[in-house]
Amino acid sequence: MRRKRLEDMKSAVSELFELPKEIMLNLPKISMIGNNQMLVENHKGVIEYTPQRIRVNSSIGVIRVLGTEMQLKNIAADDIMITGEIKTVEFI
Repeated sequence: MRRKRLEDMKSAVSELFELPKEIMLNLPKISMIGNNQMLVENHKGVIEYTPQRIRVNSSIGVIRVLGTEMQLKNIAADDIMITGEIKTVEFI
């Protein structure tokens, strides 16, 4: 209950000062270019990596990306670039 209240307060502050919610609430931000490139910001690490499936840990749970010939082109402390033919993005 207390955590929910804190999240609500952070969300209100974010709206009041017009700050991006992904920064205030530490939410992942996902940007895609077509189905060939995906940038995941604010991640918490890679759990699984194969050419057909990539699982990324985040503050909202696991982000599972399914496709073919997928690669991790860039892994930094705060973002991951996934390339290949992306067919499905799931939040589990």
